[in-house]
Amino acid sequence: MSPLIITAALTGAEISKADQPALPITPEEIGQAAAECVAAGAAIVHLHGRLADGTPTQDAAVYREIIAAVRARCDAIVQVSTGGAVGMTATERLAPVALRPEMATLSMGSVNFGNDVFLNLPADIEAFARAIAEHGAKAELEIFDAGMIATAKRWLAKGLLASPAHFDFVLGVPGAMPGTPEALMYLVSQLPEGATWTVAGIGPAQLTLGTMAIALGGHVRVGFEDNLYFRKGELAVSNAQLVARIAAIGRLMERPAATPAQARALLGLPAR
Repeated sequence: MSPLIITAALTGAEISKADQPALPITPEEIGQAAAECVAAGAAIVHLHGRLADGTPTQDAAVYREIIAAVRARCDAIVQVSTGGAVGMTATERLAPVALRPEMATLSMGSVNFGNDVFLNLPADIEAFARAIAEHGAKAELEIFDAGMIATAKRWLAKGLLASPAHFDFVLGVPGAMPGTPEALMYLVSQLPEGATWTVAGIGPAQLTLGTMAIALGGHVRVGFEDNLYFRKGELAVSNAQLVARIAAIGRLMERPAATPAQARALLGLPAR
């Protein structure tokens, strides 16, 4: 099987330093965390912006500093979030795409998100897809529920999304598909021909679903955005610790971690 692409979701929009003291917030902290994760086996870093006080932001100026800090320290594939935080406008969420990152996430529908609703109107999804393509980035299609992969397949058939597509199955969010093997197997069975995919298991599902993905030929996202713990009751000491664990499992299963250059080739991204 192909090398294992590991994505490190370093910060997210929901977690605070009170929850996880090692959470990277500033551009310098995020850049250092990215370099540590690449050294441990990550090829992609998934980025969210934060203000100095920890407030989530999609301000392009903040993302510019973060991206510069990452690129000064490592060769990671830079993937920006267009999900931002619940309650942000579509215009706010799209701002970092103007910086021409290599990848950007694209959530393929609305979903209950804990006690909130993450709203993605079809017109906004289409506008995001066009903007991501126009700025030379590859979309990672975020799938929180089964209907979203059906939507993505319809849009691929209509030419509204570029093929071959890359999917990220985000499983275990309260209100969306559960972080179970059955849920992952169903979504994998629905993939369009030629697609690549990764799985982001939330909380305790991170390790179980990540191991399954390695066996099934998929790829894995780990990191503090999705999971704070190394094992039950024990906070992880860094994002890199979570990357190193899944990279070790990949080696044991004859799927060594892809370098950023190998991941670019597998995903059809230009070489850097």
